[in-house]
Amino acid sequence: MEHEQIERINELARKKKNVGLTAEEAQEQARLRVQYLREFRANMEDVLSRVRVEQEDGSYLPLVKKKPN
Repeated sequence: MEHEQIERINELARKKKNVGLTAEEAQEQARLRVQYLREFRANMEDVLSRVRVEQEDGSYLPLVKKKPN
């Protein structure tokens, strides 16, 4: 995500807190937040895919995603 887009998210958040947003600004804020979260989650999954956990026997195994109950 571009630095300008993150700045715009912050700008809209400040405006919402102080004076409120128009309908178009609220839609833009929602769209930017969805995009930010999508990219954040993809980056986090990439980082976690490279993590290895040392086992008691000294070997290293990748993290395994838990199955939902």
